[in-house]
Amino acid sequence: MAEKDGEFGAFLSGFLMGALVGGAVALLLAPMSGEETRTMIKDKSIELQEKTKDGVSDLQKRGQVVLEEQKTRLSKKQEKTEEGIIVEEIDQVES
Repeated sequence: MAEKDGEFGAFLSGFLMGALVGGAVALLLAPMSGEETRTMIKDKSIELQEKTKDGVSDLQKRGQVVLEEQKTRLSKKQEKTEEGIIVEEIDQVES
């Protein structure tokens, strides 16, 4: 699962970088004045920053949910293991 998460992170990073570069090139080649172009770049960068923050926040929330699920699973397995050890000790004492 960690490998898939790494692949997704790499894809997302590449996608965002491609979007930034492509957007910048498109804006620079557009037939607008320098002031209009700079304003548009600024607006788009603010928009992208907000989307990135939202995406990171969503990923953090998903990560927290997965972490809590794994903690619960581990705790249950630990309880079962401890119960098994106690039963074995009781069986050894009784024998």
